[in-house]
Amino acid sequence: MEILNNYWYTKNYLTPNQCQSIIELGNSIIEDNKSKGISTKAVTAGNEEKDDDDRISKGEFTNSELIEKNIDIKKTYIRDSEVAWLSEKWLYDLIIKEVHNSNKNAGWNYDIDYFEQIQFTKYEAPGGFYGWHRDGSSDWHAIYKRYIPGITLSPFKKDGSLRQGLTRDSNMVGKIRKLSVTINLSEASDYDGGLLKFDFGSHATGNQFHTCEEITPRGSMIVFPSFTPHCVTPVTRGTRYSLVMWCLGRPFRWLIQLNILKKKNIL
Repeated sequence: MEILNNYWYTKNYLTPNQCQSIIELGNSIIEDNKSKGISTKAVTAGNEEKDDDDRISKGEFTNSELIEKNIDIKKTYIRDSEVAWLSEKWLYDLIIKEVHNSNKNAGWNYDIDYFEQIQFTKYEAPGGFYGWHRDGSSDWHAIYKRYIPGITLSPFKKDGSLRQGLTRDSNMVGKIRKLSVTINLSEASDYDGGLLKFDFGSHATGNQFHTCEEITPRGSMIVFPSFTPHCVTPVTRGTRYSLVMWCLGRPFRWLIQLNILKKKNIL
């Protein structure tokens, strides 16, 4: 999908005091969960997160690059971080306002009408990272489906959470992730690595891969379409904290029409 702007950012959107308050809140939830025996490890749809086995980190390498290095992809992991989930109203009020501004200023004007729970993420050295992935495929196959106890088949992942694509929240049913939001909460001097990178595709104008240094200043916020492949490079020193949120809406209308045409054998 060709778009005018691949992302839209706002530098220093949150104040240092706001960032510090969020870090303290997120860390307190992580520590409280640990004390209760609740896992704080970030998980993936394919159970590709770091575990206690002999798998190795994918880092910022693509699958093609790993194959070139003779590394068995099945023996790698794609994610190593800790997370907590936030739902404070003042946070939503702050973030949503700027999401709507970014959606308009970037020229996307996507129909957005709901927002998932906010994820607080902690990447620690050595090696905290999140390899190449998409937050959503943005077509009708990616819509959230209602979890119905006793009816939905194989609903849970190994950590007990619902598998990707299922939800208990009626407001999410039938919708997809359209825009993703990341806010950098850390001072640039507090860590090395931990950079957000994009893959705009082999046919992109200019460089296919782009390191987004625009959000390095503390409190900076970036919004981008959820179908964009991206990664967070390994942290080599210190700790990087961030907030992530996903913005939902009905599937893109042109994709729905395309699917109808395919079913009618018109395409």
